[in-house]
Amino acid sequence: MGAVVAVGAASGPPALSGGYGAYEPLAEPTPAPSTAFLDPDGRPIKLDAYRGSLVLLNLWATWCAPCVKELPSLDRLQAELGGDRFRVLLVSVDRKGLEVAAPFLEKVGVKRLRTAADPKSELARAFGTSGLPTSILIGPDGRVLGRMLGDAEWDSPEAKALILHYLDSPEAT
Repeated sequence: MGAVVAVGAASGPPALSGGYGAYEPLAEPTPAPSTAFLDPDGRPIKLDAYRGSLVLLNLWATWCAPCVKELPSLDRLQAELGGDRFRVLLVSVDRKGLEVAAPFLEKVGVKRLRTAADPKSELARAFGTSGLPTSILIGPDGRVLGRMLGDAEWDSPEAKALILHYLDSPEAT
C-alpha cells in the first residue's frame, strides 16, 4: 500500500495516487492562503515569498509514519528537479516546531531539504488540511493547482510526470 500509480490523461495532469488518496487537480486554481509560518531559520514568512516557482508544499510531522516514509523521496525529487522553477517546501506541524523537526530530518537522512514550521497549525488550517501528509501544488503565480492527501513516492517516474506536466504548462510561466 502507498505505491504510486499514474495513468496518463489527455486533458489535465497525469493521475497520481498514494497512501490515502489521489492527486486532485483544482478545476479553477485558487489563491494560496497568506498565513504566516516560520522559515527554516525561524523567521516569519508567507507563501508569496516563493512566487515565481512551482512549489510542492508538503505538510508533515515527525510523529506521522506516512510522512516519515515519504521524506526521502521528497528529498530525491528536490535533488533531481529542484531549482529556480520548482522547489519542494517542507512545513512541519510539530508543536515544538523547528526544535524537533530540523534535527529529525538529519536523523532520517534527508540531506537536501530543510523544513519550515507551522507549530500552531495555522497554515494547515488555512488549507483545510484533514490529515497528514498533505501535499499541495502551488503555481508560480501563487495559486493552488491541486492537492494530495497521503504519502507518495515523489521521485517515481509517475510523480515526476505530474510535476513536469505543470512545469511545461502555461500555469508555470
